[in-house]
Amino acid sequence: MLEGLLTVLALVGVGAVLYVAAAARVIRQYERGVVLRFGRLMGSVRGPGFTMVVPVVDRMHKVNMQIVTMPVPAQDGITRDNVTVRVDAVIYFKVVDPVDAIIRVEDYRFAVSQMAQTSLRSILGKSDLDELLSNREKLNQGLELMMDSPAVEWGVTIDRVEIKDVSLPEGMKRSMARQAEADRERRSRLINADAEFQASKKLAQAAAVMSEQPAALQLRLLQTVVAVAAEKNSTLVLPFPVELLRFLERAGDHHQDQATLQPARTTARTTGSGPGGESSLPAQPSHVKATGTVRRT
Repeated sequence: MLEGLLTVLALVGVGAVLYVAAAARVIRQYERGVVLRFGRLMGSVRGPGFTMVVPVVDRMHKVNMQIVTMPVPAQDGITRDNVTVRVDAVIYFKVVDPVDAIIRVEDYRFAVSQMAQTSLRSILGKSDLDELLSNREKLNQGLELMMDSPAVEWGVTIDRVEIKDVSLPEGMKRSMARQAEADRERRSRLINADAEFQASKKLAQAAAVMSEQPAALQLRLLQTVVAVAAEKNSTLVLPFPVELLRFLERAGDHHQDQATLQPARTTARTTGSGPGGESSLPAQPSHVKATGTVRRT
C-alpha cells in the first residue's frame, strides 16, 4: 500500500515537473509576449520575466521591442528629369503595439521591407537628380512620412529612413564631371579678372603718385634690378626708359651744332683784317668758311 502511494506521488511529481517545464516561459527585458488560446487573444500583453501558459492550449508569440535596422535592397528608378539611377537605403523601425504587430499583419518585418522598397521607387519618380544628390535630408523626411502612415496600423513606427547610396550611369558621371570642371574654370576666370581689375586700380594710383616725383620711377627701377639680381640669374635684362633716350638724343644734337659753329668762328679770326681793318679775303658765306676750315683742319 505504501509502495503504491509512493509510486503515485512520484508519478504526480514527474507530471508536475513536466507540466511546469512545458508551461514555463521566460520573456526577456526587450520582449513582450502575446498569448493566444485556441487562436483567441488572451488577456493583456505579458511583460518581461517568468510566466506560465497552458501547454498545448496556449501559444505565446514573443515580439521584439528593440529598434530594428533593415537594409532596403537597391532599387532602379527614373527621376523626374528622366535620369536612370540606382538607390539603396536603410530603415530603422520598432514595434510599439505587440498585439497589432501579431494580429493585424502576417509578418510585419516582411511588410515593412516591401513598403520601404515601394516608397523608395515612388519618391525617386518625384525627385530631380540634383535634389536626390544634394538634398537627401528632405527626401529622407518625405520617405519617412510616406512609410509611417500605413505602418502605424501594424503597430510599427518608423524611427528613421536614410538613403545610403545613389549610383549613376558612367555617361552621366562624365557629364557631371565636365560640368563641374567648366564651372570651376568659369569661377577661376572671374576671380582672375577681378584680381586684374583691382590690380589695375592700384597701378593707376601708383602711377599717379610716381608722376608727381620723377625720381620715384628711377627708385622703382633700381628695386627691380635688385630683385632680379637676387635670383642669381646669369643674364640681366634692364629696361631703359624711352624718355632718357630722347633726352640723350637731344643732347647729342645740341653738341653737334656747337661743334659745327666753333670751327667757323676760328676761321674768321685766323684770316683776320688788314691794317685798315678790312679783310684781305673776299667775303664768303658762312657755310664756305666752315668747309674751308674743315679741310684745313
